[in-house]
Amino acid sequence: MRKFLVFLFLSSFPIFLVGSLMSGETQSSEGTVGIATCKACHPKYYESYAASIHSKKAIPDSPANKDGCESCHGPGAAHLEKMGSGGAGIFIFSKKLADAEQKSARCLSCHSETPRINFWDMGRHRAAGISCDNCHTVHSGTPKNLKARQPDLCFICHLSIRAQQNKQSHHPIKEGKVKCTDCHDSHGGFGTKMIAANSANELCYKCHAEKRGPFFWEHPPVEENCLTCHAPHGSNHSKLLIDKPPKLCQACHDAAGHPGTPYTSFETFRGSATGSKNRMFARGCLNCHSNIHGSMGPSTRGQTFVR
Repeated sequence: MRKFLVFLFLSSFPIFLVGSLMSGETQSSEGTVGIATCKACHPKYYESYAASIHSKKAIPDSPANKDGCESCHGPGAAHLEKMGSGGAGIFIFSKKLADAEQKSARCLSCHSETPRINFWDMGRHRAAGISCDNCHTVHSGTPKNLKARQPDLCFICHLSIRAQQNKQSHHPIKEGKVKCTDCHDSHGGFGTKMIAANSANELCYKCHAEKRGPFFWEHPPVEENCLTCHAPHGSNHSKLLIDKPPKLCQACHDAAGHPGTPYTSFETFRGSATGSKNRMFARGCLNCHSNIHGSMGPSTRGQTFVR
């Protein structure tokens, strides 16, 4: 008899333990119906969810370790009672049913501690009414759950930048050697234009370190802002210049050393061949002033950035 009671206790213990765990889960996730119920009605959405990183139980605090679909869409009991009509009783990531703040809040409930999202509230995207689901989707197996690859994703909104990328001189973004996020922090930051640095110069120096210096002879525009002379996204002039030399240089050096007066017949090769009449020849300032970003040269050669 005693052996029978021991056997009965041991055989009923697993059932009691499972029942206790299920009871505790129900209390912590009240109103949920389970991922199997969602799958029965939304098989295509479930398949795309299963292919995404959110379905991986190996990742701590992922939706797969919580309530699955209901981690983002909310408890589905009310939705099930209303037979899912028009998305009733559940949260849907739709412009018609939820604004940008509500949709982003759902994502930030898990991702608020992610280092790259610390400054989301300071970013231009949030101020412009952009939400996480404009660029990301949880139902995707793509890198970082992006809806498209860079730069195509960014070009959907930034059409003017796309046009600049089609100019003959541009950073190799279309070629896949540089990404938009190499220079910009899409989730917000302290820099202007959401650049991933405190200033434009500091950002440029990450790749163009040889332009940083220090130099014995500094060129003031270089110290101040690289964008004084360069257009970062694209230009019809070589080396991403905003204008073609000598016009670019004469914007500042209008009458210093080399006069910037309009060319006339006197400055051409008409008449006697003198040194003052060859202004139409080799009119590229950088032909002589090649160390334009700064020079370590001695005396006036360094001061005028001559090679």
